[in-house]
Amino acid sequence: MKKNIRTVLLGELLLFIAVFLISTLGSNFGFSVMAWFFDLPSLLVIILTLIPGLIIIGEWKDFLKSFSVGIKEYRLLELKNIIEAVGAAQKLVVFGSLFAIIISAILVLGNISKPETIGPSLAICFLAGFYAVIIEFFLLPLKLNAERKMNEEMDMEND
Repeated sequence: MKKNIRTVLLGELLLFIAVFLISTLGSNFGFSVMAWFFDLPSLLVIILTLIPGLIIIGEWKDFLKSFSVGIKEYRLLELKNIIEAVGAAQKLVVFGSLFAIIISAILVLGNISKPETIGPSLAICFLAGFYAVIIEFFLLPLKLNAERKMNEEMDMEND
């Protein structure tokens, strides 16, 4: 059965939201805990590493094509380039999150004389890693879909 990658990504988004809501709302804190999971600077560091990084290395267009693999037809070379672009995006997300974690850790250590700020500051450190996991959660199916399509194309050429 053919699956549209956009449907898969939407399904993953709904699954993530459901698991997140069950996990957070099941705590004693209620809705107030949701604000703990939002840190714009960490997210911006990751996005500002990902998008310009893909543009600089020339993979942006191929990365965008990954959202239409299975919907549009691509040649083997294009599929290979799409797989490489998504792989580059995965690495850039990891590098961006590590960069954000290191920056946050330096800021935590700079304020270590204030013990009351250590807990919230460490929580912010971990958010960049959390964001990387979420983004990877969506990048992995893009790569697997392109690899599956490339294998199908190679199989058809061999027949």
